[in-house]
Amino acid sequence: MTPQVLVIAKEPIAGRVKTRLSPPCTREEAADLAAAAFADTLNTVRRVEVPRRVLVLEGRPHGDCEGFDVVAQRGDGLAERLANAFGDAGTPAFLIGMDCPQMSADLLAASLNTLALPEYDAVLGPTLDGGYWAVGLKVAGRDNFAGIPMSSPRTFAAQFERLLSLGLRVALLPVLRDVDNYADARAVASQIPTSKFGIEVARL
Repeated sequence: MTPQVLVIAKEPIAGRVKTRLSPPCTREEAADLAAAAFADTLNTVRRVEVPRRVLVLEGRPHGDCEGFDVVAQRGDGLAERLANAFGDAGTPAFLIGMDCPQMSADLLAASLNTLALPEYDAVLGPTLDGGYWAVGLKVAGRDNFAGIPMSSPRTFAAQFERLLSLGLRVALLPVLRDVDNYADARAVASQIPTSKFGIEVARL
């Protein structure tokens, strides 16, 4: 069974998103970059055939959310919100954020195919900074995320160890670079210069 895709995101409001881009960006410029990454991510997900697309959102819908069921994030802290996102949507499901707009439709499709294989229960995509850009699960469970330190250099390692400790068979996905600071933004934009994100970085 092809997993559904969940995109967990924040409404791109100046001063509340991508704060580590400032400086050199202004708060408004950082929000514009977040909005561009948001749009690129949703557009990529639309290009892949899946049974359901869900936007797990903090704030109000922004821009074009056509094709997505929009649900509110629930819980205190990211770990609890991830657990609730899977619990609310049901599984199997594949969850990504809006921090890696360079994720291609081909990579997304391949990742979904990997999760659908009978020999795996979960997939996890690491990022260069020690976090992860994607997590896919065939069965939801609160223990999957409870106590995982988020926004830490050990986030990926702790998450991987947790899934293994629960007896899950985990496939690792390719490493991506997420956008935390302006150096990240420039590096990612260079990979996707004609995207909304790439054009927005070039404009700055």
